[in-house]
Amino acid sequence: MSDSPWRDRIVAPDADGLSRAAGLLKSGSVVAFPTETVYGLGADAFSESAVGEIYRLKNRPTWNPLIVHVADVAAARSLAAAWPDRAEELAARFWPGPLTLVVRRAPRLPGIGAANDTVAVRVPAHPVALDLLRASGLPLAAPSANRSEGISPTTAEHVVRSLPDVPMVLDGGPCSWGIESTVLDLTGDVPRLLRPGALGLRALREVAGPIALPVAETADGAARSSPGMSRRHYAPRARVILCEDVREVERGGLAEPVGVLAYEGGDGAEVLSSDPREYAADLYAALHRLDDAGFATILVQEPPRTEDWLAVRDRLSRSAA
Repeated sequence: MSDSPWRDRIVAPDADGLSRAAGLLKSGSVVAFPTETVYGLGADAFSESAVGEIYRLKNRPTWNPLIVHVADVAAARSLAAAWPDRAEELAARFWPGPLTLVVRRAPRLPGIGAANDTVAVRVPAHPVALDLLRASGLPLAAPSANRSEGISPTTAEHVVRSLPDVPMVLDGGPCSWGIESTVLDLTGDVPRLLRPGALGLRALREVAGPIALPVAETADGAARSSPGMSRRHYAPRARVILCEDVREVERGGLAEPVGVLAYEGGDGAEVLSSDPREYAADLYAALHRLDDAGFATILVQEPPRTEDWLAVRDRLSRSAA
């Protein structure tokens, strides 16, 4: 990293780095930081101008809401107009962790970055994220720290490549889960899945009972209670094509060069694990590697159509849209 043009912006999360990052956040600026899922671009959730800077840097449409990250369950409750018993049970079981809960928003929380009368909130499990939340004393609105629609970042260097104007990135190493949190809407009688993610439905059902699945694709520009619902998202510069068997694809009409991402062996392929958790952990990093290698087209072996692969299939289908 010593020769990197971004070396002054990528900062170790030691006492000095955390103090500087907290100072930036308190002054109304933004800071990128690691979570166990992906790197987030954080700002004071109570500052409309700071949250607006997130949207500006990411070139993110204002109708796409943000998740607010907090240090503990008490802080989450303070942002909610109502805190259902089911939220308390899920938080006790899965926080800190890769689960986001959508609840009714407290009136004192500004509407920018939120959806109508709801707020999406979670307690991240990464120690650097928790240290930053405690050092700043702020709830942090934080989407993934990359340009809108692009591949989510799982390393500090991914962040500065996508957002060269970011003031600071706290470097917490590669993200362990590598895929965004699961988002569950608790504002209705039955919990509804808004975004599949790192935490699987089987574990959630053990606490929440039946969970309703999304009823239809959300059109761009339409109101929504969660990020990650746009038709095109998580996309590399290269064109992504999903296929059952990458070896049988006719490549004559494809833009060259062509890269391959698979979970089974193949000549010249970037091969990920056949375990859905391990595959998800390296998915974005693999797409970054293929993009950085200059491939114009990326053929992706379609994952199994099982519930365990739901989040991976969601990300790949949106990146290929």
